[in-house]
Amino acid sequence: MSKLKRALTTRGLTMIAIGACIGSGIFVTPASTMQFIPHHGYALLAWIIGGFVAFLGAMTFSELGSRFPEEGGVYVYLRNAYGKLAGFLYGWIILLIVNTGALAALGLALADYLKFFLPVSDHEKAFIAIIVIWGLTIVNIFGVDISQGFASLFTGLKLLAMALIILVGVWFLPDVTHEIHLDLTSEVPPNLLSGMLFAFIGVFWSMGGWHHATYLSGEAIDAQKTVPRAMLIGTIVVTVVYVLIIGAYMVLLPADVMSQSSRVAGDAVASVFSGGGKLVSVAISISIFGTIGIYTMTAPRIYYAMAKDGVFFSFLADVSEKYKTPYKAMLFQAVWATVLILIWGSFIRIITFVTFMDIVFMALATATIFVFRGRKDTHTGFILKWFPIIPIIYLIVTIAFVVNTLIDLNAESWVGVAILISGVPAYYYFTRKKTI
Repeated sequence: MSKLKRALTTRGLTMIAIGACIGSGIFVTPASTMQFIPHHGYALLAWIIGGFVAFLGAMTFSELGSRFPEEGGVYVYLRNAYGKLAGFLYGWIILLIVNTGALAALGLALADYLKFFLPVSDHEKAFIAIIVIWGLTIVNIFGVDISQGFASLFTGLKLLAMALIILVGVWFLPDVTHEIHLDLTSEVPPNLLSGMLFAFIGVFWSMGGWHHATYLSGEAIDAQKTVPRAMLIGTIVVTVVYVLIIGAYMVLLPADVMSQSSRVAGDAVASVFSGGGKLVSVAISISIFGTIGIYTMTAPRIYYAMAKDGVFFSFLADVSEKYKTPYKAMLFQAVWATVLILIWGSFIRIITFVTFMDIVFMALATATIFVFRGRKDTHTGFILKWFPIIPIIYLIVTIAFVVNTLIDLNAESWVGVAILISGVPAYYYFTRKKTI
């Protein structure tokens, strides 16, 4: 059987980590942050905390990635710490909820922004989303070198577009006529803690994706060094850019206008430039397009790793002889994303559904470091400093988010739990089939 090709460099993997984070979220979700936290300073604080938490997660995952420099990432950590069932359930929800749900949401978001230029019906919107997902899946099948170049190109373009929005905010900063409340000691919003936890739906959605670098460990050059560097650099870059761009939104739009905007980036630039909304919509479309390309590449490596373990459909372990990519796993993912687009509803409900289950397993994966440290092995790669403080802080924040979401947004979260539970009999079906 052919093996995956090791060709990813630190630069390429860093661009993938950054590109997987920066999709549609930062151009949409800051409005919901202002709804939940009607105070500029505390709204910015929510994003800073989100970036800090992501960095702590990346630091923890740096040791995990160094311990297991092979394809599969989180799946491998869960399998080796808790057993094959835990690893399988992660792959199960990644396929049925997290990655395919993200692809569906991103595809629909891209089609929505295209409506800014063309009259697009709901049926045409779904068709556009499906065509984009399938087209980018096929591109990524042609090899990891092409995927690396694709990620670098579109991540660079989206960072350039975001830099332009930031510069617009800086340029018009002296002309601000509305109040910007940054003082954290005055006008503290009521129910601040609850508001913060709800705001984390959009924050974690927008920050999520840095760990996609671990999915490609099996294709990285010197993975024990490359993967940690990519995640750490990626989370720092994303956090700084996000805080700056949200600051630009706050400069360009009053708080009440910002909180009610469905396209906050477009509205912000349109408020000072004629045609600015269209310009930003082009940037957003490029950003989403690039993120879809990265997602169609990374997660299929999980299904590939599971199939190699004999706990998933065996054909998902097939690698193209010519291109050295898990092409059947990539096509399988595209099929399910298509199904979700055809049967699902709104963008916001999808990201709540996706983010809840993603954070559940991110917390479980972070906790695996306690298991591996307890085994007292001879690991000599990246060693996390300030253990156990860093993973404990990450777990406190993420568990609080999960509990709050489970209690107050039970429709989306309980559907996710039901799909998760359905993975248990599926696991025993595959393992039983393996032993026969």
